[in-house]
Amino acid sequence: MSPRRRDSEGTAAARAKRRAELLATAAEVFASQGYAATTVRKVADAAGILGGSLYYHFESKEAMADEILSTFLDELCAAYESVLHRGLNARDTLEGIIRESFRTLDRHRPAVVLYQNESRHLAANERFHYLDESRRRFEEMWLTLLRRGMAEGAFRADLDPDLIHRFIRDTVWVAATWYRPGGRLSADDIAGQYLALVLDGLQTKQ
Repeated sequence: MSPRRRDSEGTAAARAKRRAELLATAAEVFASQGYAATTVRKVADAAGILGGSLYYHFESKEAMADEILSTFLDELCAAYESVLHRGLNARDTLEGIIRESFRTLDRHRPAVVLYQNESRHLAANERFHYLDESRRRFEEMWLTLLRRGMAEGAFRADLDPDLIHRFIRDTVWVAATWYRPGGRLSADDIAGQYLALVLDGLQTKQ
């Protein structure tokens, strides 16, 4: 490999690393201050750079939010698809998907907060139309799984699958408001506790 090519690849890797760092900073600012209140200057200030320098990496605030959200949703979808393709029964599939939800939250907590707080508003923008599409795709996946579990006898058939889906969705993702990586309980620990509550209940067995 020529020195020039080595230098070029090293520069590209450094730029990609810096871009990822800036996106992580932007995600934290969006999550803490809200999308509307966040400006390019605020992100630049949080990153310790001049506002104009941020445009070297991103064309706009929209571009940053777009990349943050699409990366999170693509990774979540891939994780879900991986579980669904294992050929597990409905209960084990549900456990796998919930664990992947908490693992994704661990990696993308600010993106989850941004999605929870802003997705319906952002979806009105043509650039973010995929947010509604992803919401429908995830909802259909959950409902299909829950109905399969009811048909298999793994889940109670007297409960409404739409209500179950809303309960699981809301109680999993609301954890983004309080979960912090590196805390007393890991994402897998929390997933295990959550699954115990959902699948086995709170009451002790007599």
